[in-house]
Amino acid sequence: MKLNQRVAVITGAAQGIGAACARAFAAEGALVVVADLNEVGGTALVREIAAAGGMAIFCRADVGEKRDAERLIAHAVEHYGRLDVLVNNAGIVHAADFVDLAEDDFDRVLRVNLKGAFLCGQAAARQMLLQPPRADAHGTGSRGVVVNMSSVNAVLAIANQVPYTVSKGALNQLTKVMAIGLADKGIRVVGIGPGSIATEMLKAAVLTNDAAKGRILSRTPMGRLGEPDEIARIAVFLASDDASYLTGTTLYPDGGRMALNYVM
Repeated sequence: MKLNQRVAVITGAAQGIGAACARAFAAEGALVVVADLNEVGGTALVREIAAAGGMAIFCRADVGEKRDAERLIAHAVEHYGRLDVLVNNAGIVHAADFVDLAEDDFDRVLRVNLKGAFLCGQAAARQMLLQPPRADAHGTGSRGVVVNMSSVNAVLAIANQVPYTVSKGALNQLTKVMAIGLADKGIRVVGIGPGSIATEMLKAAVLTNDAAKGRILSRTPMGRLGEPDEIARIAVFLASDDASYLTGTTLYPDGGRMALNYVM
């Protein structure tokens, strides 16, 4: 029970990697807040976690709206008494060639992927600073952890994913600057940069399109998609005391893609 009684807010948690994180955190003893705009999926996940013996509540939140970000953190504290972990997982994509990309679509993606992480991270950090630190194995005390969900595309660009790639590159820098600014206050900030993960959206594309499957697997030395629960286990590690000396860095579970560094 690495996260026993830790209070964790997970954004974009109604499906995919976010839902896997919510399940994994609850299984490790965390008190989870499932945050998403998808109320049907979010409440279904809360019921699933409860049926498995975990603790979770749902909060509908638009992470790109400051009032929603602040209300989300307040909701967690109201129900559980404090906040220990924030997983900034909410994210969207929009495909378009660079010359065809509309300004509104660029703004829309950055609003969720980057501004949302900033707003939720700031609200979370402010709450963490108000509460006493938890004792840890090193006697230094921890006020909390923020985990930002980045991507290999923060480093490796895809030509028709302009705003997504830009948002994830900027998110890596947000992780660093947050970590530096909060290190002496007992708050760690870390990132995860997944490669090709078998979320509902990606599985649908791969299973119905041999060309797409070939492209993805050709750039992945391990020859398979990653699973959402593999990313969730890394998030559990980063949020736990096992990662107590990690801050300001992003880990890349990508099946070797960044080491290969090209697409067949």
